[in-house]
Amino acid sequence: MRRVSNPITKILNTADAHCDGPCGVYDPASARIAGEAVQSMTKKMMALENSDADCNTAAYINTMSRYALIKEEEAQKCKDELLVLWTDYFKPPHLDKNPELHDVFWKAAKLCSACKVEVSEEHAQELMDAIEHIHVLFWSTKEKEVPWIRAS
Repeated sequence: MRRVSNPITKILNTADAHCDGPCGVYDPASARIAGEAVQSMTKKMMALENSDADCNTAAYINTMSRYALIKEEEAQKCKDELLVLWTDYFKPPHLDKNPELHDVFWKAAKLCSACKVEVSEEHAQELMDAIEHIHVLFWSTKEKEVPWIRAS
């Protein structure tokens, strides 16, 4: 039996790209949306905890666990989006113009992790502030003024 080479497989095995997909489309908006979800779920968890609801009911446990799951998933999405920007979009010339770049992204990624494991309105707000800073840095590299607008 003779094996025929598949041209698609050959292309896929040899393709190189500067990121996961060579689309060239970058925007911190997806990190902002995920960050907003983290902040929203954190606020909902705090409100539920501070309500008169009985913490031992199935309804309370179900609602709180759903909020926690969403918060953790969105914090991971936010971290993933920020890391793609940091590692794939920003280049040495951007760092030359913004020497704080690595520190900003490193701290933002750490805040994503903190928001996953904690229920802290303070850290959720700090994450949103970091994303806003990244938004400004990102658009300045494109010499565009894009307003910071929140969905919530």
